[in-house]
Amino acid sequence: MNEKMKNGNLDFMFNAVLQLQTLEECYDFFEDLCTVTELKAMAQRIVVAKMLRDKQVYSDIVAQTGASTATISRVNRSLQYGCNGYEKIFQRMED
Repeated sequence: MNEKMKNGNLDFMFNAVLQLQTLEECYDFFEDLCTVTELKAMAQRIVVAKMLRDKQVYSDIVAQTGASTATISRVNRSLQYGCNGYEKIFQRMED
């Protein structure tokens, strides 16, 4: 993560997320923490990332997710030049 972003508030939030143990706890916590729109946007981005990783083309991703090409491009940039956060999660989900 970019060192400029790191701070105590983010540390506190990420440590809270690490305490979640079940899917139901995730639903409860994130419903309290985020708006429905924020949750849908985050879910859309991770699905887009998976589809890009699986070499699907933009037009198919737009059709299946409703994501804008700007969102797809942003996620693709993260996959190409980011911190490998998506890849770490996808690897763990496959194991």
